[in-house]
Amino acid sequence: MIRRGNASVWKRTAGTLLALGLVVGACSSDGDSGDGAATTGTESESTEAPAETEATAETEAAADTGSTEAPADTDTVDVVQSEGGTLAAVQERGTLRCGVNDAVPGFGVVDSSGNYSGFDVDFCKVVAAGVLGDPEAVEYVPLTAEARFTALQSGEIDVLIRNTTWTATRDGNEGSNFLFTTFYDGQGMMVPAETGFTTLEDLADASICVLSGTTTELNLTSVFEARGIPFTPVVFEDNTALRPAYEEGQCEAWTSDKSQLAANKFAIEGDGGAEQLIMEETFSKEPLGPVVVDGDDEWAQAVNWAVMAPVQAWEFDLDSSNIGSYSGDDPNIQRFLGQEDGFDPGLGLPSDFAVVIVEGVGNYQEIYEANITPIGIELPGTVNDLWTNGGLMYVPPYR
Repeated sequence: MIRRGNASVWKRTAGTLLALGLVVGACSSDGDSGDGAATTGTESESTEAPAETEATAETEAAADTGSTEAPADTDTVDVVQSEGGTLAAVQERGTLRCGVNDAVPGFGVVDSSGNYSGFDVDFCKVVAAGVLGDPEAVEYVPLTAEARFTALQSGEIDVLIRNTTWTATRDGNEGSNFLFTTFYDGQGMMVPAETGFTTLEDLADASICVLSGTTTELNLTSVFEARGIPFTPVVFEDNTALRPAYEEGQCEAWTSDKSQLAANKFAIEGDGGAEQLIMEETFSKEPLGPVVVDGDDEWAQAVNWAVMAPVQAWEFDLDSSNIGSYSGDDPNIQRFLGQEDGFDPGLGLPSDFAVVIVEGVGNYQEIYEANITPIGIELPGTVNDLWTNGGLMYVPPYR
């Protein structure tokens, strides 16, 4: 049985309450992103920092709960979580609002019946399972690259899990907090195989399809200008419009994260289209993962540790079929599964959250192989493999 107590029972430090109070008064700059949307300076329409606030933590906390009176003074160091935090709001609502893609095979797609599936969609389920005890308690909000950060800032969504690249300007100017990287990617280029093009230099004077408001668009310009390769960008808002334009020959190449190119190569060829070639060169770093709004530490920690649970389960050789029946004596695993009496890391999650997540959604390997392997990207030996296998999947200890 999953235990779901009121959020206020989880004790936090006084410093955390202060941070939660201040976040109500903060407002973030307008922005967007694609595989990561472009944001400040050259990446954003607005570079203004959020306005500062003079309000005290007590006043802000009262505003959060709808109270007109400031909380009573206390000399106690330990304080309870703010009633206005996102974690409490999600648990009270009973559903997670998750911003996703709906047009990238393998990561986020929606079928004719309105059912969502994909790698990112499964990580929405991971968060819902950890926080609410139900992987299906998710309201999916499809977002374009340009609309996603606005949706996060406005509170339309609780978490953004939509192939979004972690960059410095997004971290600093979008009012966003990037969490554990769930997929390490890089930008590439795809062309119809019949063109014979194999290098970026072969694309001199070519028209290249790209999504607007993304790091992809910026990287394309930076790399081609640095190499002196003339080109013409053909810009689209989403892949629903981009793919048919590419297949109809409106552009000679398509640039995106290699995972997205692989997904669309799989879809085009699977639908009887022309054979596609993804060039060997990778010309950017694209760490993708969940994003939450800045300032709400309780929510960020809850989401982060929920998202890391499938990776840790994989490292422990635990999957959806055996995690619930573990009876060994490894204290590290016992803590992870909530079997060690009295252990509470104070994350705002029930002690058995990892069991609920992995039984309901799977460990990282299961999630990957269900969604990414079918589009032609194998897991073993890649950067997305476990650190013990030479990859980058490495999580802090649960202790």
